Parts: sequence; structure tokens; C-alpha cells
Amino acid sequence: MTEIKKGDTVRIHYTGTLLDGQTFDSSEGRDPLEFVVGSGQIIPGLDSAMPGLSLGDKKRVEIACVDAYGPINPAMRQEIPREGIPDDIPLEPGTQLQMQAPDGQAVQVTVVGADEATVTLDANHPLAGQDLVFEIEVVSIN
Repeated sequence: MTEIKKGDTVRIHYTGTLLDGQTFDSSEGRDPLEFVVGSGQIIPGLDSAMPGLSLGDKKRVEIACVDAYGPINPAMRQEIPREGIPDDIPLEPGTQLQMQAPDGQAVQVTVVGADEATVTLDANHPLAGQDLVFEIEVVSIN
């Protein structure tokens, strides 16, 4: 059987969970995830688990946060004056907003706190600081 190696285009079905078993993403009911092994298209811990697998293989992959979305970076949290945000924007904790960085790029942020004077926004990836578990199945290798 052909084993996956760096540079192969593979397709996998997957279910991603947190350590407590909560599912955060899955390909169930969708097309398999397609990527080139070793290209950096997916998180490093999952990418490095692919070489050596074969068509039809199923595997559980546990990934430490440093090999997933990284640790939480406190510098990615910022308090901004509430008056700088339009009144029609919801500011409940957990609300995801899109802002524009000084270079013009869109940045996804999460509201983590708000009071009368300030709003605290977090630009860390929602899964930063989390160890992850993936159940994968290899469905094609090219």
C-alpha cells in the first residue's frame, strides 16, 4: 500500500474535539478536507501525523496547543474605548466581530468583556491555548 509522504495531496475525514470531548469541527456531512502534506495548510500537529499513513487508515491524533493554534498571547487582548464602537454592534462576551488592522487586513476578534467605558477584545484564535484531539480517516492520497 502507498504510504503518505510529504508533498502528497490527501483527503481526510475528521472530527476535532477538545480534551473534554466537546466537538469543535467535523467534516461529517461535508466533503473531506484536502491539503498537501508538509505545506503548512493545516495545523502543524495534524500535518506531522500524516506521513506513514495509508488509504483507509484511521487514527486518533492528540495535539498540544503549541502544535495547534498556539498558546494564548496576552498581547492579543486589547481594551478599547466603548465610544469607538457603534451602538448597534452587540458587545456581549463571546460575540465575534471583524475589525480592520492598520495594514487593512481583516482581523477576527472576540468580545471578552465590556463595561461602561471600555470593551476588551481578544484577537487570539478561539482555539488558542487548547490541546486538541482529531479522529481522522484517510480517504484519498495523490
